Amino acid sequence: MKLLRYGPAGAEKPGILDDQGRVRDLSAHVADIAGDALTPAGLARLAALNPAELPLVEGAPQAELRLGPCVGNVRKFIAIGLNYADHAAESGMAVPSEPVVFNKWTSCITGPDDEVRIPKNSVKTDWEVELGVVIGAPASGVSKADAMAHVAGYCVVNDVSEREWQLERTATWDKGKGFDTFGPIGPWMVTADEIADPGNLAMWLEVDGKRYQDGSTATMVFGVAELVSYCSTFMTLLPGDIITTGTPPGVGMGQKPPVFLRGGEVMRLGIEGLGQQTQKVGRA
Repeated sequence: MKLLRYGPAGAEKPGILDDQGRVRDLSAHVADIAGDALTPAGLARLAALNPAELPLVEGAPQAELRLGPCVGNVRKFIAIGLNYADHAAESGMAVPSEPVVFNKWTSCITGPDDEVRIPKNSVKTDWEVELGVVIGAPASGVSKADAMAHVAGYCVVNDVSEREWQLERTATWDKGKGFDTFGPIGPWMVTADEIADPGNLAMWLEVDGKRYQDGSTATMVFGVAELVSYCSTFMTLLPGDIITTGTPPGVGMGQKPPVFLRGGEVMRLGIEGLGQQTQKVGRA
């Protein structure tokens, strides 16, 4: 299933994409694509529905019809740094011996095609296409062998990053990662049963038509199961929590010379089987 949320920002309704690429309304069956709806039992109830019998929503998704963040009421937005060896190299950092974990504040979450706003006085705003993992069943201290049973599905994430605040302002990376609009997710969450191997998905990102990132989740240092297990050792992962799993090379700060967003650009990015995002870059 491809589950989504559509409508004006802050008033999104739950929906599902049918086999013709049209949005069908799920409001009569679930309050939101969030929480209990993402548990194994919740997803089973939605999977039993026939999309063709659900109300059709007018407008082409991501054209006439705005799509919001594909998951609502996200309680934890967890990010993994330096999880691609070639990205670590372009960043001038060592490949970590265990996952680097930081936070993206949930207030940064936006729809897949909403405007990304460069923070006031920023000169080093950057892009990162990433695979997002959506938690379904609660996970606390789960083994790597059992971890995948706790995954509801996957989505595209643009881990927008302000590099000065991330790397030059001391202490944690969190400060550069959670500015408003720095977390586009979607266009939809694809349930785990439809993604045979999340560790072998092509991914890409373009700015104004120039392809900067062209990679694959196959080069992740730590795979999905290991990341879910690792994070669950020091926090309880809850339905709707998102882990964004790192980015391949091609980010702006890795260019020679570095290239950063200034405003007015258009970013396009996507992951095989998970859809695409398009964001115009503005300024706060």
